Amino acid sequence: MWNAVFTHAQQALGIPHGSVRATVLVETLPAAFEMDEILYELREHSAGLNAGRWDYIFSAIKTFQADRTMLLPDRAQVTMTVPFMRSYALLLVKTCHRRGAHAIGGMSAFIPSRRDEAVNTTAFAKVREDKQRESGDGYDGTWVAHPGLVPVAMESFDAVLGSNAHQKHRQRDDIEIDAAALTDFVVPGGMVTEAGIRMNVSVAIQYIDNWLRGIGAAALFNLMEDAATAEISRAQLWQWIRNGAVTDDGQAVTKELYLRIREEELAKLGGGEVGRQGEAAALLDQLVLEDTFLPFLTLPAYPLLG
Repeated sequence: MWNAVFTHAQQALGIPHGSVRATVLVETLPAAFEMDEILYELREHSAGLNAGRWDYIFSAIKTFQADRTMLLPDRAQVTMTVPFMRSYALLLVKTCHRRGAHAIGGMSAFIPSRRDEAVNTTAFAKVREDKQRESGDGYDGTWVAHPGLVPVAMESFDAVLGSNAHQKHRQRDDIEIDAAALTDFVVPGGMVTEAGIRMNVSVAIQYIDNWLRGIGAAALFNLMEDAATAEISRAQLWQWIRNGAVTDDGQAVTKELYLRIREEELAKLGGGEVGRQGEAAALLDQLVLEDTFLPFLTLPAYPLLG
């Protein structure tokens, strides 16, 4: 991953690469309630906080896994502009700048394509929109998933920061974020779709297959997928089944529907004999079908390594 905070804070201050104090990923919902405490406890050992968006979504699902009122729609619809994610992002800027710390934005997961310029056009536009929003909100730097996107991120931040190393002077006293805003998971227009179920199944199988073969981050569907995004995928499947979700076309999300779709998506990937996809599908079944929500997919996956 490429952290574009260096484009300003590091270059402007003349600090050698590798010597900047680390930013702390705020990637769980409970941590959003303790950002002040995190910065206070670390003080001089931290350069600031980072909005770890993918793990944060997973944490939100896990925290309210059994609450029917907290169901999230398709993963693709849970963007940084939905209310609870927007609240989290703005609160992070306000908290960091009040304490003189850097606020670092989230990772844009798009991966440029060497063969499809249409994909690149879409990816660049979405990354530019994401980074323009972050720089406009007051962030001091950001992340992207691929070095090819660094110029897009730099352009957006250069336009706001200019020659400044940061914008910690923006205290964001104009915003007030409370606990209700952080836990209001209503996504306007959000829905569960069969396409969303299929995407979650396919991404989870492909990622777990890669993980079992020693690959920690994999480019799937022009997005950088890692353990966090696989966690979102399997957690949503578990949550939708347990809480009686219904798709936009009226299908109840049941274990039977999941098993049918899993079989179809596995076949599209070439079947269980390809790589370690058979083991990946079996592990996904365990994660999705067990009555108890397993806290991390890696826990039952570790014994399969070897």
